[in-house]
Order: sequence, then C-alpha cells, then structure tokens
Amino acid sequence: MAAQSKAIDEADLTETVRGSEPDQAREVAKNDTKNDLAAENASLRERLMRALAETENTRRQGDRRAEDAQRYAITNFAREMLDVVDNLRRAIEASAAKPDKGETGGLVGGVVATDQLLAKILRRFGVEPINALNAPFDPAKHEAVMEVDDAGKPPRSVVEVLEDGYTLYDRLLRPARVAVTKSQPSPPQAKQP
Repeated sequence: MAAQSKAIDEADLTETVRGSEPDQAREVAKNDTKNDLAAENASLRERLMRALAETENTRRQGDRRAEDAQRYAITNFAREMLDVVDNLRRAIEASAAKPDKGETGGLVGGVVATDQLLAKILRRFGVEPINALNAPFDPAKHEAVMEVDDAGKPPRSVVEVLEDGYTLYDRLLRPARVAVTKSQPSPPQAKQP
C-alpha cells in the first residue's frame, strides 16, 4: 500500500506540476494582455488629448478670424470714404486761398463742418490719420513721391505731405504720400598717394 500511495503522490505531484504550467502560462498571458491594454489605453489617451488640443486651437483661430472680420469689415468702405475726405479738404484749402468770403462764407463753413463730422465718424470706427509731417520716412507708412533738398532737415525725413495716410486700427489703410529730404551724399574720400 505504501508503494501505491507513493505512486499516487507522485502522480498528484506530476499533475500539480503539469497543472501549474498552464496556470503560469495563463497568468503570463493575462499580464501580457493587461500590458497591451494599458499601452493601447495610453496611446488612445494621447491621441484624444491631441485631438482636443487641435480642436481648441481651431476654435481659437476661428474666434480670431471672426473678430478680425468684424473689426476690419469696413476696410473697403473706409478706403472709398477717404476720397471724400480728400475732396472736402481740397475744397477747404481752395476757399482759404480766395480772400473774398462774401457769399461763399456759409458754404465753406458747411464744408468745414462736414469734414469735421466725417473725420469724427471715421475715428469712431478706428480710422486714424497718420501724422507724417517732420517724421522720419517709414516705408511701412509712407509712400515717397519725391525728394527735395532741405539742408535744415535731417536726411530722409518727411517735409511735405501730399496726401494724408490712414490706418484702420493697427493696419495700414492708405500710405501717406510724402516728399522727403534727400539723403546726404557721403563726402568723397581723399585719395592717398
């Protein structure tokens, strides 16, 4: 009986060892599956976060575009109105050149009042004149139409404004057409013998 019991114990032991191999394999497979699922979960989480960030960036960009479109919607209209402003100012300047203000004094006063009202309305909508006179020439704001000799002014400075320039908020609406002083030529260098 002892031999029989020993054989049964060995059979049980062999069966236990064989049974533990599939359990270990199952355990390893479970761990591999858990690791795979965790890696996939991390990958999906990263993709989700990137998609959310991209969506937020797109939303912000859309908001900026809508704000710019609203803010600068009057650009073309304002450019056209600048021609009206120019003509009103020409009429005022022409009337100032004629000393006879008998019958036309009221008319000129009306033109001046209209010019002031139009300038006020344009300012309310963000249209501002560029103060170019006596400023250094800036190609981003000024368009040089001619150069003049003026020893009393620094080189490349604006000495005359031929047509006013304007900005719409921070954007250039129309450059100022200006006359600038000529750049001083560099003195000739003496030739060395």
